[in-house]
Amino acid sequence: MKIKSNYIKPKFKKESNPKVGLLALSTDLTIEKDFNSICHKLPLDIFVNRIHNENPLTKENLLKMYDQIEVVTEKILPGEKITTVAYACTSGTIAIGEEKVKEKIQLAKPGCHVTTPITSAIKAFNKMNIKKIAVFTPYPESVNKTISEYLIKKNINVVSFSTFNLNLDIDFARVDPKYLSETLTNLNINNADALFVSCTALPALEILDEVEKKINKPVFSSNQTLIWDTIRSSGCKSSIEGYGKLLRN
Repeated sequence: MKIKSNYIKPKFKKESNPKVGLLALSTDLTIEKDFNSICHKLPLDIFVNRIHNENPLTKENLLKMYDQIEVVTEKILPGEKITTVAYACTSGTIAIGEEKVKEKIQLAKPGCHVTTPITSAIKAFNKMNIKKIAVFTPYPESVNKTISEYLIKKNINVVSFSTFNLNLDIDFARVDPKYLSETLTNLNINNADALFVSCTALPALEILDEVEKKINKPVFSSNQTLIWDTIRSSGCKSSIEGYGKLLRN
């Protein structure tokens, strides 16, 4: 017996939350967890796509991401409008160039706000009137040089620079947060206004509050500033506790 379908007209809910696109590196074990830690209860929806990244960490490998940015962005809700797209690579942004990253993303998602870890970090420094910073990274020396030069070019005075001198994302993510906290606390940053911890794969977000209290200075990280700029550009003004002074403002 043939059964005739009954067609029922659906009622669609109104979309209210801003949509955020996150471009995460294929090798990054940390960034999604950090976004979820802060954003899971906020009025925005996050959609992630991964961009291929080759190890070890070198400028040459970082530059290989440039040609992928547009197509990887386009595959985040194809045809849908995105409020903000966050490209989650500090050293990759510096290697490629902020404007080139923005151009590629906006080819895929016209009109969206674009942020990166270094873009958001400099914005955060300016907001909190930070002129002199101490920098900590897990990177090898060749990449550290590009970070330091870029910050200086942006009129940020780098008064000290310390590193773990690693070159694999998986090793960055495996650093013990307690050891990282001890390391950052023991840095000599007396001449700096603040500390900046660079790298989206390093598990720094969870210990920022702790380190700030111990050194009595603002502490910024790549993921913290990236998330801050992402949620603020999406219209979320909530004060968020537990992840450093920046997100409380």
